[in-house]
Amino acid sequence: MRVGVEERSVALLDEVARTAPSIWTRSYARILIAGDLACAVIACEVVVGTRLWLGAYVPGTEALLGLALALAWPVAMALGGAYRKRLHGEGTEEFRVVFNGGLALTAAVAIGAYATQTSIARSFVMAMFPLALLLTVFFRYRMRKRLHRLRKQGDYVRQMVAVGHREAVLDLVMQFRRQPHHGMQIVAACLPEGTPDPAMDPVMDVDGVRVLGDFGSVPEAVARAKADSVAILACPELDGAALRRLAWSLEEARTELYVAPALLDVAGPRISIRPMAGMPLLHLEHPEFDGARRLVKNAFDRVVAGAVLAVLAVPMLVIAAIIRATSDGPALFRQSRVGKGGTEFQVFKFRTMVNDAERRKLELLGDNEFDGVLFKMRKDPRITRVGGFLRRYSLDELPQLLNVIRGEMSLVGPRPPLPDEVRKYGEDVRRRLVVKPGMTGLWQVSGRSDLTWEESVRLDLRYVENWSLVLDLQILWKTWSAVISGEGAY
Repeated sequence: MRVGVEERSVALLDEVARTAPSIWTRSYARILIAGDLACAVIACEVVVGTRLWLGAYVPGTEALLGLALALAWPVAMALGGAYRKRLHGEGTEEFRVVFNGGLALTAAVAIGAYATQTSIARSFVMAMFPLALLLTVFFRYRMRKRLHRLRKQGDYVRQMVAVGHREAVLDLVMQFRRQPHHGMQIVAACLPEGTPDPAMDPVMDVDGVRVLGDFGSVPEAVARAKADSVAILACPELDGAALRRLAWSLEEARTELYVAPALLDVAGPRISIRPMAGMPLLHLEHPEFDGARRLVKNAFDRVVAGAVLAVLAVPMLVIAAIIRATSDGPALFRQSRVGKGGTEFQVFKFRTMVNDAERRKLELLGDNEFDGVLFKMRKDPRITRVGGFLRRYSLDELPQLLNVIRGEMSLVGPRPPLPDEVRKYGEDVRRRLVVKPGMTGLWQVSGRSDLTWEESVRLDLRYVENWSLVLDLQILWKTWSAVISGEGAY
């Protein structure tokens, strides 16, 4: 039954994928409502059916009550904000409001039954609601993945006009192109006054994005580009009064307005808006690098690393034996890396290169294919045949579990750099060293070696600014699919 619901949902998605955002967002919300209701009905049927199969008597009133609770399920989701269009495809936030909505309905039913002395079968509260929540989260996950695939094909995309200086617009264009699953496409740009008139230079663009005017012609640019949203990037020309007037001019056409703060790569609970003296001020909390949360993270790292190491001990011995049998040299490779606070430590890895790889590196520096301070080659002649397989699926990094247990590394964190790389760091890049390096991280699940130096640094800094145990769990979950696909590993 669940497969049938999913197939019908996918068919509806395909039908509305190429419609206007105002239409497809409503259609997508209706699909979510129908799917959530179906999940609750399935959970009710499973609970009632299981009780009947076990020989329990289920009065008709209880069965009707179960269906009534199933109908209340999407209502609870709606009250929790699970159908807001800004959550479509956003993952963690969507799952959070779904969980909160289910928990709220469970608590309301339990408290209401106690207050009114109503006899409600415990199976509805103890089994139906948890099962409905599990099915709903799984359904939302599959819908989110489907939405991301459609967005990569150019469907379900918002057409956006970017307003700001050329460098900021170019950065936003590149970010959205690298991450199309967010569903934002820059179709036009408005640059500051003094930029050459687009009418005099019709081919003027920002990396292929047409420039349709300056800051005073944003509404006209929106109409010409047939856009449905505007992104305002940080620039001194657009102060509070100018931004307010721009919002008024976009109000009649219901064009959505997004404002990017000057502070990048900081999001989530660290940011809040506080009204003071009639002004909305953006309050930024400092990241927590010590205290109870850090102790919990350290304990989680070591417990999980120890458990994984115990499970994979025999396969790791087999890998070591294969390495020794197929090439000269030890199975393990030790190398100095820089950890938290700039402290050097010896990282453990399975050897994937010939025994004199470091010496031969000097001969290959002219063939470096990576920008920045890293050395990378897609077809490095130093890599052995077995080493290429180990690298593709990140099996060479399994010995780093020892570094995690010793407290030198974390399961999740920035990439552990070489001392030579750190000596080339600028002041901003050294921010990566305030936390422990990790076996995996945002760089691992966002492209691995296919990333540029700037992209990898930005991802590491984003992790440092927003780290949490929940984020670590997300990255660990995504690492599995990244490793299985083998993309970006060489």
